[in-house]
Amino acid sequence: MTSRDSVSSEITPEVLLRAYACGIFPMAESSDDPTLFWVEPELRGVLPLDGFRIASRLARTVRSDAFTVTVDTAFKAVIAGCAAPQPGRDDTWINKRIYDLYVGLNKLGHCHSVEVWQDGDLVGGLYGVSLGRAFFGESMFHTARDASKVALVHLVARLIAGGFELLDTQYVTEHLKTFGAVEIPRRRYRALLDRAISGTPAEFRTLDATQPIKGADALAIIAARG
Repeated sequence: MTSRDSVSSEITPEVLLRAYACGIFPMAESSDDPTLFWVEPELRGVLPLDGFRIASRLARTVRSDAFTVTVDTAFKAVIAGCAAPQPGRDDTWINKRIYDLYVGLNKLGHCHSVEVWQDGDLVGGLYGVSLGRAFFGESMFHTARDASKVALVHLVARLIAGGFELLDTQYVTEHLKTFGAVEIPRRRYRALLDRAISGTPAEFRTLDATQPIKGADALAIIAARG
């Protein structure tokens, strides 16, 4: 289900948070389209935190610390990386309004990034929205093999450590299926969402956010949950 919004409509970061609490999120047709539309999928993608799967080759990469992983140190660069063309994807749904809104959410402490570095260069990452005990994954990118996958592993470890219950992926791709992502009906999703945004909120920074977390530590957190 979608609902188109005119370019003149006033959407603020606070309005955006209320939309997430209702199970809807914004998208744009393309990077140069100034309008947004609201989306509430009939089938919602979620990645169960207690059923997260990591292929053995990827686990070796994570454990090797071939990449340095940080959080909330280069949010604008990550969202710009997600908006940039990638192999097999010439355009993006991240337009200037999307960019500005999520930068605003980041300033409010409700949007976070995971950055993956190699030899001092940003080679991958992801960003998403935090609300209550729910985390809504928005987009990811990579310019080096496995960089976005490593970002996802570190994100899941951080969510588990922080007491999150719901990792919303919006849609399910073949890529996300390899990690255990599934589709659930809207009604089931809303029940999970309502529970996740009530009560004591989770804490994204339970794991130290001032220095990189070792891959072995991230894998141990995930293994203990699984």
